[in-house]
Amino acid sequence: MEEGTTFPSIDRCASIGRENDTVVADMDGTLLRGRSSFPYFALVAFEVGGAIRLLFLLLFAPIAGFLYYVVSESAGIRVLIFATFAGMKVSDIESVARAVLPKFYSSDLHPESWRVFSSCGRRCVLTANPRVMVEAFLKEFLGADLVLGTEVETYGGRATGFVKRPGVLVGEKKADALKAAFGVETPPEIGLGDRRTDFPFMNLCKEAYIVPPKPEVKAVTVDKLPKPIIFHDGRLVHKPSPFMALLIILWLPIGFLLACLRIAAGSLLPMRLVYHAFWLLGVRVTIKGTPPPPVKKSSGQSGVLFICSHRTLLDPIFLSTALGRPIPAVTYSVSRLSEMISPITTVRLSRDRATDAAMIKKLLQDGDLAICPEGTTCREPFLLRFSSLFAELTDELVPVAMVNRMSMFHGTTARGWKGMDPFYFFMNPSPAYEVTFLNKLPSELACGAGKSSHEVANYIQRVIAATLSYECTGFTRKDKYRALAGNDGSVVEKPRLKPNKVMGC
Repeated sequence: MEEGTTFPSIDRCASIGRENDTVVADMDGTLLRGRSSFPYFALVAFEVGGAIRLLFLLLFAPIAGFLYYVVSESAGIRVLIFATFAGMKVSDIESVARAVLPKFYSSDLHPESWRVFSSCGRRCVLTANPRVMVEAFLKEFLGADLVLGTEVETYGGRATGFVKRPGVLVGEKKADALKAAFGVETPPEIGLGDRRTDFPFMNLCKEAYIVPPKPEVKAVTVDKLPKPIIFHDGRLVHKPSPFMALLIILWLPIGFLLACLRIAAGSLLPMRLVYHAFWLLGVRVTIKGTPPPPVKKSSGQSGVLFICSHRTLLDPIFLSTALGRPIPAVTYSVSRLSEMISPITTVRLSRDRATDAAMIKKLLQDGDLAICPEGTTCREPFLLRFSSLFAELTDELVPVAMVNRMSMFHGTTARGWKGMDPFYFFMNPSPAYEVTFLNKLPSELACGAGKSSHEVANYIQRVIAATLSYECTGFTRKDKYRALAGNDGSVVEKPRLKPNKVMGC
């Protein structure tokens, strides 16, 4: 093709019989619907550098925009890279690229581009974005074989904020990178781009198609994604546009004070008043189903074990709020700060099956108890595998379906400091929890009737999943932390001077 050729639209590209073809695509505006990369730089800035770095990026954004439109695309992107990456550990950037960005990238996947891209046997992406920021998503979730992007200078394991030669990959530099990767004699079959600076590399391909800007085009739906994103990390719920980034910065001090007030109300007031206090402070608690009455200690009857789906570490607190009485909970690990500010008693599990079983049985003799058998939280509409230990200990089992809504911040983290989890949840303008009490497990379906503990655990998982319209999975706590943090989630406990019974959740 000759320079200046008007390329046909992407919807005219056939996607049948492309198994032996190679496709080369741009990213922003082509594979993704959105043409701006600012939101993804903002995510890296906030997740690695916090509000101060996000503010720094926001202050530089007008300069980047001016240079982008007046000087060159390359100059604008250089400013964004410097404002975002300067001084950051490369390992932190890679961590965000692996655990945070895929969720947001996948929610903006262009349906027509993906139709063509996914149909080809070999897939390459040419992008002006830093390779370190996009490669994990493109290779793991879109099946890209080769990612050619802007390379960032590093020193001592940290990014300097400058770019390596040949500079930002735009215009002729994309064409040069394509020639170096494929050679002149074996050009790719298909080239996909969305703007004039993509034309040089598109002209090298046997076929080339333009992706016209159509804001009304809907992104690829979740059920059609090449790989479902079950685990993801990061504090921000929504992709931050410049306006949203400004709103987050302005809201943070207000939200933190509001969170402290909400936490104080939950910790200091009697549990029977917490429900009403939360509503007055903008925390919505919805209760469905009929919970069982509290067990009288004089009756000698064992307490009820509430089996909760796990959304945040606040699940047992909102269970107690719904019941109007504090329910102790067993947990694997929480921060010291969460222990200090929590209104309910928790007992840490040792991960030794015999020891934990004896401890839970003793606690049930004193009254009702709550447990989250998933062992860790999941943000998406999936339930992780239920540990079967609880089913061996009592037949008095009440499933509880927990679901929450957050509009600005996630109240969980796999990579950050867990002590801030309750604060981030309560920093949302109007967070909400829905607690649904399901029917007590029938005696004929319990272990006492000859059912195995695995059968009971799987049955309760399915019942809760059906109530929430969630999907059951076999993933575990270790799977989550390996995917997001590169470890198995184990916490080495420091020696305690007091018994292993503390206030917390």
